[in-house]
Amino acid sequence: MNTTISNNGLPKFPQASNSTGTGSAATAATATGSTAAAATSDDQLKLTDSALALQEAARPGDTASIDPQRVEQVRKALADGSYKIDAGRIADRMLALEQQLGGVSKP
Repeated sequence: MNTTISNNGLPKFPQASNSTGTGSAATAATATGSTAAAATSDDQLKLTDSALALQEAARPGDTASIDPQRVEQVRKALADGSYKIDAGRIADRMLALEQQLGGVSKP
């Protein structure tokens, strides 16, 4: 799978050339030449499955995994003080994550 990376709105700087001309015409020719050279390049970038998953998760507007009803339920519970925190469950999940990151399988 190939993924194209844009310049993210950053300006394109002209490449150094052997041209001895000065002025805006030489700069414009150099900038056009570097753009054409970049467009015909055979460079490729292959992302890992993990990078693709992170890229997918970071897409703006992707709210399919957010349950608005659950968010509102938790918001109300926090506001009225009835939200209960289960420290044991949090600790268990943190340990499980640590084991996954360390490559140790849970017994």
